[in-house]
Amino acid sequence: MEKKRTFVSMEKELTDKTFQKESWKPGTLIYPLPAVLVSCGGCEQEYNLLTVAWTGTICTSPAMCYISVRPERHSYEIIRRTGEFVINLTTRSLARATDWCGVRSGRDFDKFREMGLTPLPSERISAPIVGESPVNIECRVKQIIPLGTHDMFLAEVVNVQVDSSLIDPATGKFCLERADPIVYSHGEYFSLGEALGHFGWSVRRARPKNPKKRK
Repeated sequence: MEKKRTFVSMEKELTDKTFQKESWKPGTLIYPLPAVLVSCGGCEQEYNLLTVAWTGTICTSPAMCYISVRPERHSYEIIRRTGEFVINLTTRSLARATDWCGVRSGRDFDKFREMGLTPLPSERISAPIVGESPVNIECRVKQIIPLGTHDMFLAEVVNVQVDSSLIDPATGKFCLERADPIVYSHGEYFSLGEALGHFGWSVRRARPKNPKKRK
């Protein structure tokens, strides 16, 4: 009969392993993150693009998300005044534009024109979407929270537009991986690798290889 492991034996197993760690000062190391192009502007003359990695989902229903922006950024005042913005997901083909729009200011450049990107109308808000992006998430600001270096714009998702060419006609599944999305990690951009599993795969029961037929 197999003996059960005691707490002492489990503790010994852990102490026998070697984990080499260093302590760093508090910092932002939650990586990788999506590197998105945020579009804003209430009219064509002020359309602008801002690259943001401090972004994410905060609620499922109602659908809500956030972006964190430094107050000195040109887009900050536009978003604060209009109360609207669009989160445009980025891809390998948009990598250069994603980086460029993060290091150049809309005070000095028309970023849509400089990067050859296409501003298209949103369905529910005044801010434009980026036509070349596979997913455009239209957002309306609900609250602005000053945090320190950045202010957080909490927003409700009011509409989502997706590239119809990425929808499998046979299954109706939206295949974002076909667009080759990119992420940001500690100062660098990466494309996604191979799929490792789907949600819930770790607890899914394997199907029997030779299921018995009912008589």
